[in-house]
Amino acid sequence: MQTVKSTASSASPASPASAQIGTPTVKRRVIAMVYEAFLLTAVEALAVFLFIFLTGNRQDPVFRAALMVFLFLVTGAYFVHAWSGSGFTLAMKTWRIKVLKVGHAKVPLKNAVIRYLLAWGWVAPALLAGALLDLHRFKEWVLVLTVGAVAWGLTAFLDRDRQFLHDRIAGTRLIALPKESKRKA
Repeated sequence: MQTVKSTASSASPASPASAQIGTPTVKRRVIAMVYEAFLLTAVEALAVFLFIFLTGNRQDPVFRAALMVFLFLVTGAYFVHAWSGSGFTLAMKTWRIKVLKVGHAKVPLKNAVIRYLLAWGWVAPALLAGALLDLHRFKEWVLVLTVGAVAWGLTAFLDRDRQFLHDRIAGTRLIALPKESKRKA
């Protein structure tokens, strides 16, 4: 685990400024992302229900495109709200991972939006490649998406602090939160 000395401006009120802040392992971050996918499925299902209710389940191409845009915005709102508010989603909290911007008490909205857009690097290049290759089979799509996600994930190994590329560009970083001590009452 890489460690970085915290500065006084980025330290939380509960931790001293001299505390060591570690970067969560790539394995831990990927596991948190898998958990996040399950949680996000529920958010997206609710969004789809709302969209279908409001549009009367219209199936015209323009409504299909509008649904994709709506889901993109709902997903963005979910992540940006969590990152710029508490600094973590439920999955990140469960795995004790927090996103922050050094020198700020909270991740600024601008940085959270940039992080969300850049995080599409996990799948967007693969989706584009699949479309250009005119893929139709499920197994082909799984392969292309897996290769794309692994390639993006490997960017953490190119970074001295083991941060993913989207965090480096957005000016954010992930930190490992310590385990909460269990107090006896």
